[in-house]
Amino acid sequence: MLDQTETAKISDPKPGETLLEVNNIEVIYNHVILVLKGVSLTVPKGGITALLGGNGAGKTTTLKAISNLLKSERGDVTKGAITYHGERIQDLSPADLVERGVIQVMEGRHCFEHLTVEENLLTGAYTRHDGGRAIKDDLEMVYDYFPRLRERRSSQAGYTSGGEQQMCAIGRALMSRPETILLDEPSMGLAPQLVEQIFGIVKRLNEEQGVTFLLAEQNTNVALRFAHYGYILESGRVVMDGPAADLRENPDVKEFYLGMSDEGRKSFRDVRSYRRRKRWLS
Repeated sequence: MLDQTETAKISDPKPGETLLEVNNIEVIYNHVILVLKGVSLTVPKGGITALLGGNGAGKTTTLKAISNLLKSERGDVTKGAITYHGERIQDLSPADLVERGVIQVMEGRHCFEHLTVEENLLTGAYTRHDGGRAIKDDLEMVYDYFPRLRERRSSQAGYTSGGEQQMCAIGRALMSRPETILLDEPSMGLAPQLVEQIFGIVKRLNEEQGVTFLLAEQNTNVALRFAHYGYILESGRVVMDGPAADLRENPDVKEFYLGMSDEGRKSFRDVRSYRRRKRWLS
């Protein structure tokens, strides 16, 4: 558990150029179902940005819109633009994005169950062309961050624990030498101690390797302790954003995510004291 001093240090936004920008995007599934309604966000280089909200808020859809995995689920970005280093990336394939340094770690871990842990990790290097030595060095780097994976390197991934599979999924992404990792629900199904461990490693990777993270997470408590900046989604819209430290202290965030009011759990739209900062075009 982090003390207050360390938490404050983590939550200070890092200065830097805008790496990823999502500008007023709309996403429709099956040509009918409107899921995202004018979502805008920016991810600075070298930062940890959190995308928060409950089930169905649009977090995973936002990540898949960025990584271009929507088409496999009959989804399309029908309005707006997504840029990376100032260049439009909506027409690139997921493989092209990996080569540009953007990779998504899917919700639910999705390891290749019949492969060993080490074989899973090595699949992450399939787009690289810098030789076996560099790949071997990065494999050792992954094992340094995830010592448990070193112990389980010869085990079939399908027989490892949920926490080990999450470590394997993040480690596999690292093997592609990413500049940016889109991390979807890393705490899902994990014990609190493992959640702290996973987020601690995310923090180290950010600080020591310079990896930029955009993470979607329902666990608001832990996400806002490790992130620098946060966006809160509700029903496919960004309803609030700000530095993570400010969001942690916001009374409406506390009420909505941390407890019940006398009238029951509220929507941000029902909290009169909340002044919406509109992030979409009317």
